[in-house]
Amino acid sequence: MNPLFRFTFLVILGLTGCKNLSQVHSQKTPNKLINESSPYLLQHAYNPVDWHPWGEEALEKARKENKLLIVSIGYAACHWCHVMEHESFEDSTVAAMMNEHFLPIKVDREERPDVDDVYMAAAQLVSGRGGWPLNAFALPDGRPIWAGTYFPKDRWMDILKQFADLKNTDYARLESSADQLVAGINSLDEIAINTPQPYSEEDIEGMVKGFVKQIDLIDGGRRGAPKFPMPNNYDYLLKYATLYEDRSAIEALVTTVDMMAKGGIYDQAGGGFSRYSVDAKWLVPHFEKMLYDNGQLVSLYSDVYRQTKDPLYKKVVEQSLQFIERELMNENGRFYSSLDADSEGEEGKFYVWTLDEITQIFTNEVERSVVIDYYNIEQSGNWEHGNNILHITEDAKTIGVRYDKSEEEINTIIEKANEVLLAERAKRIRPGLDDKILTSWNALMIKGYVDAYKAFGKQEYLDLALRSAHALVHDQMKKDFRLLRNYKDGAVSINAFLDDYALTIQAFLALYEITFDESWIDKSKGLLDYTLTHFFNEESKMFYFTSDIDPPLIARKTDLADNVIPSSNSVMARNLYRLGELFYDQSYLEKSTQMLSNMWPNIARSQQPSYYSNWLQLQIDMVHPPFEIAISGSEAISKSHEMMKKYRPNAVYIGSTVESELPLLKYKYVADATMIYVCQNKTCKLPVKEISEAEKLLKP
Repeated sequence: MNPLFRFTFLVILGLTGCKNLSQVHSQKTPNKLINESSPYLLQHAYNPVDWHPWGEEALEKARKENKLLIVSIGYAACHWCHVMEHESFEDSTVAAMMNEHFLPIKVDREERPDVDDVYMAAAQLVSGRGGWPLNAFALPDGRPIWAGTYFPKDRWMDILKQFADLKNTDYARLESSADQLVAGINSLDEIAINTPQPYSEEDIEGMVKGFVKQIDLIDGGRRGAPKFPMPNNYDYLLKYATLYEDRSAIEALVTTVDMMAKGGIYDQAGGGFSRYSVDAKWLVPHFEKMLYDNGQLVSLYSDVYRQTKDPLYKKVVEQSLQFIERELMNENGRFYSSLDADSEGEEGKFYVWTLDEITQIFTNEVERSVVIDYYNIEQSGNWEHGNNILHITEDAKTIGVRYDKSEEEINTIIEKANEVLLAERAKRIRPGLDDKILTSWNALMIKGYVDAYKAFGKQEYLDLALRSAHALVHDQMKKDFRLLRNYKDGAVSINAFLDDYALTIQAFLALYEITFDESWIDKSKGLLDYTLTHFFNEESKMFYFTSDIDPPLIARKTDLADNVIPSSNSVMARNLYRLGELFYDQSYLEKSTQMLSNMWPNIARSQQPSYYSNWLQLQIDMVHPPFEIAISGSEAISKSHEMMKKYRPNAVYIGSTVESELPLLKYKYVADATMIYVCQNKTCKLPVKEISEAEKLLKP
């Protein structure tokens, strides 16, 4: 970004302000959002602002009326989105200014990540930062001219006046700024095609050293605050630490998952993780709970449990899945998107406790004292208004010594106390629920249930994963493998994006591995081939985020860097690698190799390797090709499940109880025996019958 360009817009507008609530004004007549299904858009349906949903109708109206666009983007669980709505969008004076001079458009970023990506890129180019609510000003054709985040009412009014004046006095300046921003947005995704080169052990170890240096070895997570869980980062560390037995990586991993599980970011009474912690110790969460975080964290803690057998991780998984089923699942086994941070207009009110409340709830003196000690309840509180966020600083064994009780007795007291706290909490006004059902996020949760089944063998986990996956296929997948992104109130909408395909393929591959039902890999291959037809960029050898059948935006973006959810391109590269190995499809393998090669210069010179953790997992697979454990025979499923109880990051499972045409299983079926083949690079060792014998073949 040209520094002069950024400076120009900072001077024009300024980016400071306070966060004082103003008087709320509302109206009874709905605006054009009233017919939308998104809970976030419906929250704004009775604003006096004449909001329009994103679409050609709104853009055409802006062109006809020659009005600048205001594209305001957020999501239902966004705290500061609510604040700006109450301060500005419910205010009749603000609304009058917006309606007179602009065409206001509201966007749910979770429904339309493609639109969000374009205008978020504009915000980051202009100011070097982003976030939600995201408020962008654009020309009538959609080209952004400036973008920022939250503004209090007075500041927002100043900004509106300045842009209204600029439109009338210096439109050429707005055109010039739009040209520069669009050029900048398009340049962000430029990537060169690189000749594939072999990766070395030194490449892997260098990346991990840089990664571990960023970890807070006292409190876990990245150094500083705020702290996001970033599950894929720790998937990567777990994979590396297990393969290389690297103590520094193991320490960084275990410290992080332990501190998150004991901190306020985790709902100690009810299970499930909040979106992030505002402090460096995981104590104070930003209280919204997102499906995508919890799906991935269930997978992470299940895998860490398979490696360590630590009961803390089992508790986190079981309690989190209870939360999912209690609060984020519908009657058909589909998963809702999120819970709001706020209730009764106050952030976190649903989740926190005063000492007086705890004293009244627990009448038994010993039980009350144990709960107060275990969860660190203070008279003055550790949160606003004398409230306490439950968190753990001493384990049950240590607490037990204090009360002359065993660790098991303390755990029993806490389990019963959690039931009581949940029952009391249920009497409170609940946070708002975003009940839209997104394909990509449901895929993450399906995989979470599969991984929990691998770890704990509970049939209900597998049953729920299958139930949800079948519902997704029935409702959101067409016969030609085209996906729809959103399911709400019995209706599907929005052509799916690359993340929907990538994560659904990943989930279906996980279902195949646990069931050996080949229909799941057939679906995965069908979805993959669809993306190659409609998303693949033959020039860059990467995937666009949007399909070629979608109406074009001002930029067709490419999702490259891993974040709170791995990038859709990194997931697709791993899907190509996995399906290439399963079907012996060299074209898939070559595409996967090329994608990682294209990314490698960015990864190698990055000061933040954590933003490439999913790519780096693929790199490990290319240096250490996974073992393919092919099991054929009547006991194939039960034997694979027994082997999966141990975490093996460099093993994939293939199997069948009947004859199979899959290359690694072909001609391996024997009617009266179950044979285990340990293969690597399409070469299999002599088959064995016993799991113990197979495990010997997996050792270096």
